[in-house]
Amino acid sequence: MSLFSTILEKLGLAPHPAATADAPASTPDTTAPTDGGSSAPAALSDVDVAAKLESLAANHSEKLNWRKSIVDLLKLLDIDSSLTARKALADELKYTGSKDDTAEMNIWLHSAVLKKLADNGGIVPAEFLG
Repeated sequence: MSLFSTILEKLGLAPHPAATADAPASTPDTTAPTDGGSSAPAALSDVDVAAKLESLAANHSEKLNWRKSIVDLLKLLDIDSSLTARKALADELKYTGSKDDTAEMNIWLHSAVLKKLADNGGIVPAEFLG
């Protein structure tokens, strides 16, 4: 799974492949109404990304500044925030700068992740898109 896909999953925007692959087969509950796919992930356009992250931050044991830091954003989502992981995310999102300049890469990554969420229809405040 790509790192960006993991970000989507952690925001509740994509199904967890392991959950569907590893889940035991069960007999459908014929008494429950079916709605044609209520277990499908939410459409990005239905998700206020900032509100979701603020909610996660309010309940997190650490004070994390996801609004400024890609490391904190990844930690908030319980995703590996190591330099190796961030370099892999930079590769995935087509970062062309030097990965040796980690400060510049981190700034770019933070912006790129939020823009990519918005590009996919997520509700992201304009302050992150400039």
